[in-house]
Amino acid sequence: MTVDGFELLGDAHDYLLTAVRGVPDGAWGDPTPCSEWTVRQVLNHARLDQQALVMGITGVEPASDPFEPVDATGEKPVAELTAVLEAAAAAWESRRGDESVPTPMGPMPAGVGAAAAALDAGIHAWDIARATGQDLPLTEEMAEALEDIASRIVDFVRDSFGKYAPARAVPEGASRAERLLAFTGRDPHWSR
Repeated sequence: MTVDGFELLGDAHDYLLTAVRGVPDGAWGDPTPCSEWTVRQVLNHARLDQQALVMGITGVEPASDPFEPVDATGEKPVAELTAVLEAAAAAWESRRGDESVPTPMGPMPAGVGAAAAALDAGIHAWDIARATGQDLPLTEEMAEALEDIASRIVDFVRDSFGKYAPARAVPEGASRAERLLAFTGRDPHWSR
């Protein structure tokens, strides 16, 4: 399957925004599939990660450490996220066609970097949707599109930065989404 990283990034950003818009009042402090983080912290991590992934392009570091997200949100979390996602997408787009773009994981083609940002956004959209009881599954189409970038970077991030829990086993016949979630260390059947 040939994947357009820029298109995938747009789809993943839409998925993340939909999940964040659907967080019910009072659910921001709920637990998530990211066992040590609340919904607020996953949102903050996802927002800061999008900034961190383009800091080599923009020259602007995230306001804080994406791996130590605060358990608080601003007054308008959806608007804040929207602004970050728009800026990140514009940064990737500004380098479309470039074969070497600096990222925290080393230089890579811009389309691959955009796909890496899509993986982060898509997985955390699932975390937030699942944590808040929304019927927003990771689709088979998105999972298939994310498989290649996940195979390229998840083990590197896991080994280099200690992020992503160990991969989980899935039964034979598991869906693409279940396999991708398990590969990123998530229980595909996690429930609140």
